[in-house]
Amino acid sequence: MSSTTTSRATTPLTGTPVVPGVVLGPVVRPAGAVRLPDAASAETLPEAAREEERARFTAAADAVAGRLAARAAAATGMTAEVLSATAGLARDRGLLGAVEQRIATGVPAAVATVQAAQQFVDVFTSLGGVMAERVTDVRDVRDRVVAELTGQGEPGAPAPDTPSVLLADDLAPADTAGLDPARILGLATRLGGTTSHTAIIARQLNLPLVVAVEGLDAVPEGATVLLDAEEGTVTVDPEPSSAGAQVEAARRAAEALAGYRGPAATRDGVAVPVYANVQDGAGTRAAMAAHAEGVGLFRTELAFLGRAAEPTVEEQAAGYAEVFEAAAGRRVVLRTLDAGSDKPLEFATPPEEANPALGVRGLRVARRDPGLLDRQLDAVAEAARRTGSTPWVMAPMVATVGEAVDFAARVRDRGLVPGIMVEVPSVALLADRFLQHVDFLSIGTNDLSQYALAADRLSADLADLTDPWQPALLALVAATAAAGRRAGKPVGVCGEAAADPLLACVLAGLGVTSLSCAAPAVAGVGARLAAVDSAACREAADAALAADDPRAARAAARAALTRG
Repeated sequence: MSSTTTSRATTPLTGTPVVPGVVLGPVVRPAGAVRLPDAASAETLPEAAREEERARFTAAADAVAGRLAARAAAATGMTAEVLSATAGLARDRGLLGAVEQRIATGVPAAVATVQAAQQFVDVFTSLGGVMAERVTDVRDVRDRVVAELTGQGEPGAPAPDTPSVLLADDLAPADTAGLDPARILGLATRLGGTTSHTAIIARQLNLPLVVAVEGLDAVPEGATVLLDAEEGTVTVDPEPSSAGAQVEAARRAAEALAGYRGPAATRDGVAVPVYANVQDGAGTRAAMAAHAEGVGLFRTELAFLGRAAEPTVEEQAAGYAEVFEAAAGRRVVLRTLDAGSDKPLEFATPPEEANPALGVRGLRVARRDPGLLDRQLDAVAEAARRTGSTPWVMAPMVATVGEAVDFAARVRDRGLVPGIMVEVPSVALLADRFLQHVDFLSIGTNDLSQYALAADRLSADLADLTDPWQPALLALVAATAAAGRRAGKPVGVCGEAAADPLLACVLAGLGVTSLSCAAPAVAGVGARLAAVDSAACREAADAALAADDPRAARAAARAALTRG
């Protein structure tokens, strides 16, 4: 073995683990990029040809939006939401109008698409925060429209003949949703964060994923890599027998999960229910089949996204009733509309904000239109009446006790159970006061980490700060759980942190009373809890809290659970 190969093997590239798993295979890269037109060499269209060119562009954009919408309709959960949002971008009036204005001046459609997309990329980049996530989506839509206009093949994820490990700078959400787990064993990206759209879809597909890996672009296509998404490493040309043993151990662990049937509890019998995060009726049925004990987060955004007008109470009630029925009497925790920031709605959120992650989002949308919340709660109550259910209803982005008091009153007036999400540090710090007015709390670790550490949760450069193993974040979880114990009220976690089996044990040790994660993660979380005692979970929690950084927290917790 050459000295170069030896150096690679002994110095793994490190990143942030997102979806656990260990896989070994040859490297593949995303399919070839779409060739973008050269604006400098483009000829000005004669005036007589401009209307036909505009129609050609409109047809191309419609075709792209239609394909994405069809894929969204065939998907479930967050994958459906992400694809629906991307399809909506292909129909965005601002983007389409910017292209058509350029065509009207004689710019060919493909060039106009590139120029208008760059205008939006510049705006989103300057806004920073969560809006920067839209840059990937804009470029993806740009490439698909240009490919349609120029007769190139539509961009997409690779489908190698040999099962492989996909390495990329980043992946568009639509490409991630198109990955075939039989051909792509796992993936690693140079960019991206633990709560990016790519990460969320990878969890749904149960594809091992590591993000924010430095040096990934130097790994040649075809090289063999060991992707360890438990530790967050990519090892090039690993020692074969050692790598094989790691993969075999991971395979045996995965096989053991096939026997999981729930309910979730530690080895000494302490119940820690594992619920599922869902988006619609189909996702709920899949979650129940995966032995989730209920729904810990029903995201209601899907009924609103991509619409120019608010859905009616009847439309909403029908969708909510489908989820309640699919849950078949199990608990359903519904989150009211979480619009704003990276999920703008034409009829509900401001068109432009200087810092949308800190702007009008979640419950704050009701400040602009209180009727929007009331109508949604009316729909939830109607769906509950039809199905004989009593859903728990929580509001996102609550920041003050007054907001909690007002929300709880609206929910109780409709015979429902009120709660709030803990995403803003003020709620964690004053959890005792909030629990005087609501019946439960649910911690959204994605946003709580973003606000607690002042770091954009979608930034690859800051992925270490928004790592859910950050001790400061765990301290806020511990404080919230302690307040729940004092009040005798449940405190769950519905953020993506709950999908990590190792971290799930730590959360249980911190006093969290339930966990909610993507359906494919339910068995892994439940089986890991069943393998340890509650005392070991508490020891692991103490060890993680005492650490100074996420990597040390993981190692300390793993060691404590191994001893336990």
